[in-house]
Parts: sequence; C-alpha cells; structure tokens
Amino acid sequence: MSFEFNFDLLRELTEARGVPGYEDEVRDVVCREFADRVDCVRTDAMGNVVGTVEGSGDYSVAVAAHMDEIGFMVRHISEDGFVQVDALGGFDPRVLRAQRVTVHGEEDITGVIGSVPPHTLTDEQRETDETVSDVYIDVGRSSEAVEELVSVGDLVTLDQTTTRMGDRVTGKALDDRVCLFAMLAAADRVSDPGVTIHFAATVQEEVGLRGAQALGVDIDPDLAIALDVTVANDVPQIGEEADAVTRLGDGTAIKLKDSSVITSPKVHGRLTDVAESAGIEHQHEVLPAGGTDTAGFQNTHGAKPVGAISIPTRYLHTVTETADGDDIAATIELLTAFLESETGDHDYTL
Repeated sequence: MSFEFNFDLLRELTEARGVPGYEDEVRDVVCREFADRVDCVRTDAMGNVVGTVEGSGDYSVAVAAHMDEIGFMVRHISEDGFVQVDALGGFDPRVLRAQRVTVHGEEDITGVIGSVPPHTLTDEQRETDETVSDVYIDVGRSSEAVEELVSVGDLVTLDQTTTRMGDRVTGKALDDRVCLFAMLAAADRVSDPGVTIHFAATVQEEVGLRGAQALGVDIDPDLAIALDVTVANDVPQIGEEADAVTRLGDGTAIKLKDSSVITSPKVHGRLTDVAESAGIEHQHEVLPAGGTDTAGFQNTHGAKPVGAISIPTRYLHTVTETADGDDIAATIELLTAFLESETGDHDYTL
C-alpha cells in the first residue's frame, strides 16, 4: 500500500472536532471539498450536507456517511473544579482512563481524565464497574478559573493525531471520517452518471441515525447506500474466528446485516457482482451489534432498497481506531464502480 490517496485530507477530516449536533468544523471541510466535485451543495436545519451530481434520468441514489464522532457534553462542575460529563455516543468507560481531552468552553482548554494509581485502589474500587458518569476531567485550574471558562453544555472531545502505521492509518474519529473521505474521493471520480447522486454527509448518527432519517424524507431517493466503518476484531484478544466480523487487509466489506438493518438482497448482491467483475478485494459483513445510516433510509419515507459498504476498522470508539490503506482504496473503487454502473433500470424489489 502506497497511500496514493490524499492522506492530508484524511488527516484533516479525522482530526477535526465534531460531536453529535455540533459537526460545524467537519461540515466546513466537507462543504469546501464538495465545491469542485458536485453540481450543487446545500445544508439543512439539522446540519446535514448534500452535494448533488445531476444525472441524465429521474432516478436518484443517496450515498451517506456521517460527520459526527463520539464525545461529551459538560453536565456539572464540582466545587473543586473537576468537570463531569454526559456521553454523546457509545463509550466503553474502560478506554477513558488516562485520556487527554479538549474542553470547548470560553476557549479551548486541555483536560485529562485521570486514573487512580493501581496500588492505591481499594478492593471495592477494583470490583466496581465504571460508567461515564464516574468520569472526572481535570483541567489543571482552580475552581474559580474553571467556573469562568467552562459552563454546563460545553462540549468535550478526545485528543489524538492521525498518523500512518505501516500500511495502515490510526487515530480518532475514523468512525466515520474515513468514509467521508471515501465518499469525497468517489464524488471526484464519478463523471456523467446515468442517475442523480446525492452525496450526503449526515449528522447525529452516533445518537440514533437522526440525520439520515431526516434525509430519507427530504431527499426521498430511489436507492440508498450508506458508508460506515465496521468491526475488525482480528486481534489476539478475540479467540473465536466468528467474532472477528471482518479482517484488515481483506478488502472492503459489503454489509449483509447489522443490528439496525438487513440490507436488500438484490442490492448487496449487485455490490458483490460489481466487486467480482472489477477484481476489487471484498468480504461480506455480518455485524451482530451496532447500527448505521443504512437503516435511516430504509423506511422513513416508504420502503426503499438499501445497501452498505463498510471499511474494516480495529479498536472502534477509541482514539486508536485503525484501518488498512488498501481496504480504504477498495472501498473507493467499489463505490465508484457501483455508482458509474447504476442506470436506474435494476429491479431491487423482492
């Protein structure tokens, strides 16, 4: 893998901050990148961005990838100046120990989620299950200074840079910025499509697929394809092969189901045919838990055929999410080939 694609753009997207409902920084990048790739760009009252490439027919396809990342909102400031938060998205509290964060208050300030030294833990503390409500953020200031800088409702994001790691890339918010990147790359490659394509950068996926549900009504596409990361548990800690879901380096993943959707058989069948015809490395994904924007489009405005293409990613919902460069490239290739071969004449009804 040679990282022939625009790694600087991928890094900019992943390092941008944008928790559910506050995707502004990411939206600015997406709008900028859409400008030279699509025929028109619009945003809506929720903050979704839609870049449309006009086709020659009336048939329309929506392609969706979400802009938001998991994060926090300040809910309380203790008398000692420690900040407590409410989660925006699904966190495993165990991964929050000793993490560095940015609190977006009157100004951006650095904070740390401290971890009690193990040799001072009581037996009760060792056995207690942690929750996000137990998290305290230390911003290194007096309580008076914290009160001046931080308010209830301020946002908190995790800190991490994005970097290459061999043939792979690692950092925060690959979920789902790596798929935003793939969508932008496909929009750059598709030319003179036979159908109208709405490239949609959605909001609030991590808290219930809310942006996609709204777009399912507003766009009302004839076909929808969602892009998201998926679990790659191909690591030593996972013993059973069935629990791996996907494997890094085995290609893009064509989704068959997750906990929110069963993709339309004729859609994932055509995705598979396109991949095989074009010689694109691919695997099939059956995700036992977790939902995607795919479900947001399936029935919000009547029954719609839906499919999804996923990028296998290790360590999801942490600051060390890791994807393979060749899998990213294969995702771009499959999405581009699928869109360029869509004529509106395929019958996806069952």
